[in-house]
Amino acid sequence: MNISKKMQDAFNTQITAELYSSNLYLQMAFWFRKEGWKGFANWMFHHSDEEKQHGLEMANFVLDRGGEAVVDAINKPEANFTDPKQVFELTLAHEQHVTELINRLADVAEQEHDRASINFVDKFIDEQVEEEKTVRDILNLFRHRDGHTVATIDDIVGTEQAD
Repeated sequence: MNISKKMQDAFNTQITAELYSSNLYLQMAFWFRKEGWKGFANWMFHHSDEEKQHGLEMANFVLDRGGEAVVDAINKPEANFTDPKQVFELTLAHEQHVTELINRLADVAEQEHDRASINFVDKFIDEQVEEEKTVRDILNLFRHRDGHTVATIDDIVGTEQAD
């Protein structure tokens, strides 16, 4: 069954959003690297790659269903950050925004009665729960340092990313 135009357009909007997320996390990784936070930088580099992969998965899904994958203009991401905690606060806010976007994509799939898209989008809904939890856990390290310095948190985040 071919994908509907409405579903295709919704996926194309999300593909562009995923690529923006990739660029945002890449910019954050560059900032961390410049500031000497290698663990945080590695975490962001990994998440940048992950977001790009999400966009590619969605594009392939659209193409596999006879649709056309199109990337719209991608806005330049924020580049001025003040400290690691602020970057992760922005990351959580962004992930919450992405959750809203994924939920809207799911709404379109339901409106279109497109079971294949519903099934496909479900994994991204589950992943968003995990993404938000992961960033909240990092922010909790900042809030409840338990004697940890920011450098120790950088090591912890970098080590967790390597697993």
